[in-house]
Amino acid sequence: MKGVSFDVPDGEIVTLIGANGAGKSTALRAIAGLVKPASGKIYYDSEDITALPPDRIVTKGITLVPEGRRIFPDLTVLENLKIGAYLRKDSLQADLEWVYELFPQLRERAWQAGGTLSGGEQQMLAIGRGLMAGPKLLLMDEPSMGIAPLIVRDITNIIKGLHEDGTTILLVEQNAKMALGLADYGYVLDTGSIVLEGKGADLRNDEKVVKAYMGVEN
Repeated sequence: MKGVSFDVPDGEIVTLIGANGAGKSTALRAIAGLVKPASGKIYYDSEDITALPPDRIVTKGITLVPEGRRIFPDLTVLENLKIGAYLRKDSLQADLEWVYELFPQLRERAWQAGGTLSGGEQQMLAIGRGLMAGPKLLLMDEPSMGIAPLIVRDITNIIKGLHEDGTTILLVEQNAKMALGLADYGYVLDTGSIVLEGKGADLRNDEKVVKAYMGVEN
């Protein structure tokens, strides 16, 4: 990525779309402190967080739900959720109940090993684990990847609900139609550069975006 600059306003959903290798996931990993940019700065609430380690970034209120879920397969659902809150010093019970309300399947499988869950349930667990950190900014990397359409619908509704509750979300998605349907604003990346930006609804109806990323010929 080179010369990329974008904003994520408080309380909004912003999405990054583009082909594989465009740099979308790299952008999220850089914000989360997992990779360091060769140049440029990352600001959060007017503070330069470019050089902060990942654990410090989590304490600032930024949490990454990674691509491929990355749960701990040998730990139970409950243990996975608690790991999401490992830096917190307060009571976890209220947020744990909230996650169980969002994802009732996780309550039912609380003592089940994470690796025995279906792909969709593992994605729910990954999102729930991220929410247990109490994020102000939630970074979501390909939450619909590799899961059934019905579960994608459920996760879409969860993202809508989090948005309505005031959580700021930066969403990376291959499913451009889903992402732009959710987003207040979007950026289209191509080979590491932003080539188009605009309101989510406008991009969803843009002829070039439709043809390139939604598989529809106009």
